[in-house]
Amino acid sequence: MRRKLIIGERIMYVDAETPLNCVFPVKIRGAVRAENLRIALAKIQQKHPLLRTRIKEDAAGYPHFVSGNNLEEIPVRIVERLGEEDWQQQSKIEWKKLFDGENLPLARVVWIKGTEVSDLLLVCPHCICDGTTFVALMSEMLQLMDRPERELIPYPSFNSIEELLSPSFRSTPAKVLKTRVFAVLAKLFFLLKSAKNKHPKGEGYLLHWSLTEAETSSLAGACKDAGVTLHAALCVAFMEAFLLVRGNKAQGKVICPVDVRHFVTEIRKDAMFAFAPIAELSLSKEKGLGFWAKAKLLKGDLVKKIAAMKVHELLVMSEYFHASVDKMVKHLKATDGGHDITLSNMGRLRIPDKYDSFEVEALHSPNVGFPWRNANTLVVSTFRKKMDFAFLSNDTFLPEDEAGAIRDKAMELLMAEVMAEYV
Repeated sequence: MRRKLIIGERIMYVDAETPLNCVFPVKIRGAVRAENLRIALAKIQQKHPLLRTRIKEDAAGYPHFVSGNNLEEIPVRIVERLGEEDWQQQSKIEWKKLFDGENLPLARVVWIKGTEVSDLLLVCPHCICDGTTFVALMSEMLQLMDRPERELIPYPSFNSIEELLSPSFRSTPAKVLKTRVFAVLAKLFFLLKSAKNKHPKGEGYLLHWSLTEAETSSLAGACKDAGVTLHAALCVAFMEAFLLVRGNKAQGKVICPVDVRHFVTEIRKDAMFAFAPIAELSLSKEKGLGFWAKAKLLKGDLVKKIAAMKVHELLVMSEYFHASVDKMVKHLKATDGGHDITLSNMGRLRIPDKYDSFEVEALHSPNVGFPWRNANTLVVSTFRKKMDFAFLSNDTFLPEDEAGAIRDKAMELLMAEVMAEYV
């Protein structure tokens, strides 16, 4: 394989000197056998084409996925397990480490090894994976660790977006011309924008918490009774919390990534992919509206925006914007943005918790160390009927104590509405 990164991958690649890594932690009670883990990772690597590549830039500076015959197996770094929070410290270490080994693949594992309990951290650069990718990789790893004799079926790679998409989709000359014009305008826009990062780099942080099974059930039930999605309720709660904590600094907007596989059936659920269309949603400013009314409006807005997405066209036409990517990345590193937070709700993780040789006690929501100026991100998932939260940012943009206050206020709002729903 020698494939140029598509635009979504290219943005998440950032550049050769900047890591942008995702970490998916799992807590396991029982035996983790080193040989079984090695076999599991080897079979996963053979299934997924991107795990048999390196990223190399050509003479013009464009990065490509390039397969090689001398690529090593997915490495495992072992550290001693000293406590329940070790996975958080190791996650932060992994945020800062490049995937720059000459013959190393684009994945690695950290084994936080204990006597009865271990944590495994699956780490990949964001340019090869999204949330659905991570769930597929974690599911395969756990299954093969338990039953290493199982086989995975490889799938073919693709060399271009046009090759990936259905033959029924075709770009018209008019659409191509329109896109070329927008690409030129985008290049001019970013040339005129100042991308000087005048802010200190700062440190990324992770706030992690979870709900009990009873709290999760009550929240889900209250949302159902109110006729809103859990996602809409979370969006409203956190935008309200930003407003209460940050005042005039709050934007009243949230960005929600959408799984591209909902639109593009050619991309398998178990295939690695890193492009996610996004919907920007706003908190209603209409006076007199209560929490659930705002959530219903936001839910309706999200449904409309998802229905209006032309993702096949977006994937093809965005390829004309490669000339502006470097400026886009510099802009993301320098600008405050117009939103409070990016909220990714992964929903219920369809991964078994019980295996023959071990039990999965917890799957923590994936975390990521974004290098953007506005790194505010909330990742939510549910496993074993318990909701899990990872709130990520950078202390030069959002001080950690303010993030903690936003978390507390958002959960207070949610629980207050849950209690009110059942009074």
